[in-house]
Amino acid sequence: MFCRRIVRAGARFAAQQQPALRRTYADTAREASKKSSISAAKLSVYAVAFTSLGAVGSWQLLSSTGMGFYSDKESLTRFKPTEEESIRAEETINSLPIVAELRADPNMVESRPHMKMPTSYREKTLTGGVLSGPGKVSVPPFVWSQKDGESLVAISYVSDSLCGHPGIVHGGFLATMLDEGLARCCFPALPHKIGVTANLNIDYRKPTPANSYLVLKATTTKVDGRKAWVKGHIELLAKEGEKPVILAEATGLFVSPKYAAMMPRIA
Repeated sequence: MFCRRIVRAGARFAAQQQPALRRTYADTAREASKKSSISAAKLSVYAVAFTSLGAVGSWQLLSSTGMGFYSDKESLTRFKPTEEESIRAEETINSLPIVAELRADPNMVESRPHMKMPTSYREKTLTGGVLSGPGKVSVPPFVWSQKDGESLVAISYVSDSLCGHPGIVHGGFLATMLDEGLARCCFPALPHKIGVTANLNIDYRKPTPANSYLVLKATTTKVDGRKAWVKGHIELLAKEGEKPVILAEATGLFVSPKYAAMMPRIA
C-alpha cells in the first residue's frame, strides 16, 4: 500500500512538471533554432566569400611549391619506364609510322596528360593511377590534339589485367577511355578549357583483345557556348597498308560548368 502511494504521488508530481518542462523545451528549441539560423547564414556568407579565394589560393600554393601541373612539353619527359613490358611498349609506340606523322604535323600538340599531374594527385585518379602500371595501361598514353579543340588522337598499350572475359578487355574500361578521350578533345574549345560529361553513347563493334595497342580518334562536331558535341572511336593499331578494326564508337556531350574557373586544368 505504501509503495502504491509513493508511485501515485510521483505520477502526480511528474504530471504537474510536464507543462513547465514543455515550455522550457519549446523556449530552448526556439533559441537554438534562432542561433542555428544565424550560424548558417554566417557560414553561407563565409563560404561564398572564401570558396573562390581558397580554390585559387590552393592551386597557386601548389604551383609555387613545385606541386602544380606540368606543361605539355614537360609531360613528355617525366615518365621513365622500368618494367620490361613498359620499356617494350614505350619503344614500340615511339617507333610507329603514325607517331612520326603526328609529330611532323604542325597543327598537332603532343602531350602525355597523366604526366602533367603532380604524382600525389595522379596516384588518386582512376586512369592515371588505379588503371595504370604493369599489367594494365603499361605506359601513360601519348596524345596529339589541335589547339582549337577540333580533333585528337591518343595511343595506348593495354595489357591483360583489365579484362572482363579472359583475354578480352572489359567494355567498361573502353567506355572510360572514350569518356576521357572525347572530353579532352573538346576542352580547348570550351570556356576555361575544362568540362564535364553530360551524355555519352557507346556502340561496341568488336571484342578488344588484351595486350594490344589501341588508337583513339575524336573530332569535335559542334560547340555552342559552354557545350561541345564530340564523336570518336577506338581502333586496333593496324599494320601498314591494313584497314584498322574499329572496336567501339561513341558520341558525347560535354559542358563547361559555371564553377569551371575554380577547377584544376587536368587536360
